[in-house]
Amino acid sequence: MSLLARTARAASALVDLALRLWLAQPFFVSGVLKASDWSRALYLAEHEYPVAWLDPWAAALLGVSIELAGSVLLAVGLGTRGAALALAALTFVVQTQYVMLDINVVQIVLLAGYVLTGAGPISLDRNIGPGLRESALPGARAIATAFDALRRCAGAPYPAAVALAAFAPGAPAALWLGALALAGSQAFHGSLLDRALALLGRRRALTPSRARVVIVGAGFGGLACANRLADVPVDITLVDRRNHHLFQPLLYQVATTALAPGDIASPVRELFRERERVRVMLGEVTGVDVAHREVVLGAHRLPYDYLVLATGATHSYFGRDEWSAHAPGLKRVEDALAVRRRLLLAFERAEATADADEREAALTFVIVGGGPTGVELAGAIAELARLGMDKDFRSFDPASARVVLIEAAPRVLASFPEPLSAEARAALERLGVEVRVASRVERIDADGVVVAGERIRARTVLWAAGVVASPAAQWLGVPADRAGRVVVDAHLAVAGHERVFAIGDTALSTAWEGRPVPGLAPAAKQAGRHAAAVIRADVLGRRQPRPFRYRHLGSLATIGRKAAVVDLGFVRLRGAPAWWLWGAIHVGLLTGTRNRASVVVDWIWSYLTFRSGTRLITGDEPRARDAAERLAA
Repeated sequence: MSLLARTARAASALVDLALRLWLAQPFFVSGVLKASDWSRALYLAEHEYPVAWLDPWAAALLGVSIELAGSVLLAVGLGTRGAALALAALTFVVQTQYVMLDINVVQIVLLAGYVLTGAGPISLDRNIGPGLRESALPGARAIATAFDALRRCAGAPYPAAVALAAFAPGAPAALWLGALALAGSQAFHGSLLDRALALLGRRRALTPSRARVVIVGAGFGGLACANRLADVPVDITLVDRRNHHLFQPLLYQVATTALAPGDIASPVRELFRERERVRVMLGEVTGVDVAHREVVLGAHRLPYDYLVLATGATHSYFGRDEWSAHAPGLKRVEDALAVRRRLLLAFERAEATADADEREAALTFVIVGGGPTGVELAGAIAELARLGMDKDFRSFDPASARVVLIEAAPRVLASFPEPLSAEARAALERLGVEVRVASRVERIDADGVVVAGERIRARTVLWAAGVVASPAAQWLGVPADRAGRVVVDAHLAVAGHERVFAIGDTALSTAWEGRPVPGLAPAAKQAGRHAAAVIRADVLGRRQPRPFRYRHLGSLATIGRKAAVVDLGFVRLRGAPAWWLWGAIHVGLLTGTRNRASVVVDWIWSYLTFRSGTRLITGDEPRARDAAERLAA
């Protein structure tokens, strides 16, 4: 979809929402005032606005009900046609029987328009309409078909009919105001816009492409790049080995039962269903043939003119890969589910055993790495044990669980200013987390960890200490830094490879005032947009953009229910204000309205009840796995 089409649709949604809210507001205020003073409502129904065929009590009840229910339904866009019809009828009675006002005419004209066309994109009708049409409700399909026919047949002619009526002899002057308001709203909201955009979309879809852009990786950087290129005359292929985009910053909440996997993941195809030029391909890249400009996916080869590598990173155990079997990290949904299983099984084993030493080991949780992920994970586990599992077990108190956070640096959150780092450590210790800084892990095995010569027996060890980039450097045959990142130039291009770009965790860019760009979601999105700008300029024959410069928007970390630290550069926050800001920013960064709504609801429920609906042990059957472990021993 072109930029013009996207702008028009966005304007349509905003104009429609603003108009509905404007129409609903006076009805809602009137209904609230009457409901709060019922004697006044009865007096009005009996003396000011009597209805011959209704007694005053019924008339008052009907009027207040229409005003309250109709205004709320109109505002949210639920049953818009029925709500608009009821409010229009109420206004018509007032206008013809009691008091003639210009505003009444304008309201009737606009409400009648909603009866014919329904609500716009930002409405519950539009979101649940397709499901209702195919539901088992009697007559749902017939009603939806009739509404569609009404919209097609009368939606476009209605503004013209109102304008003609305004010319009729004896027409009230206010009808002109209604006609003008209706014309302005229908210019965005009517079926003519939909038809024009559909034709525009088909025309653009049939336009020959001049270049093929392959983007490997559907993370933050890959999605940002694809979105920015969607209105450029190129063919885009977005390749990922998973069919979903994952919001990794909240993976730890899936691991600690606060959220479900579907709350933080969105199918990639769904994100691009309206982008005709974007093709989504599920596959695992195994190499890049730079000589022939092809991406290798096993036996399949995908040609490209421009290549953007946004392949992310995975766990790094600093040469001790054997630790991975005993200390999983968090990078994928599967990782989070495996960690969740380990956490919950630890409490179940503590309940089942009568051995005090074994119970202590089962209830000891060690997190290696004191960065944002490690800090948030430690705080979430401590809260789960002390608050979320209260009264769940009979043989022990879950609050007796021991949570140990190990960091090799002199302080946790080493990238944060020292005062915020100290605040984070204090918040962790208030939750009961044992924080060990300037401590290196020497060994990790099935019995726990060895730290500075001390053995800590723990059945659950989690890794949050380091990452290594994907093998993109090996695919291209170029040097990489110690973390496996590809060195890129000022425009994120790979040296020696024309039209090949690396972004996000894949790239080593010094565009942060000479410092390496951090592996954060905002950094990946900025890089993706810049790579798209470079490709756009090259394709359209325009001047190249300025060199990439990373704009640091801030660092955030949360520690439990009401504590967080936020460093925005110009301001530093801690405690509850930082926690609220952290939540708002993370909800805003999520992909999709459903995910945002689901996360907010889950957070509110968990915050108020200390309970989570995702405390499920899935995967390997505990009994079978325990038996296998005993046999192996």
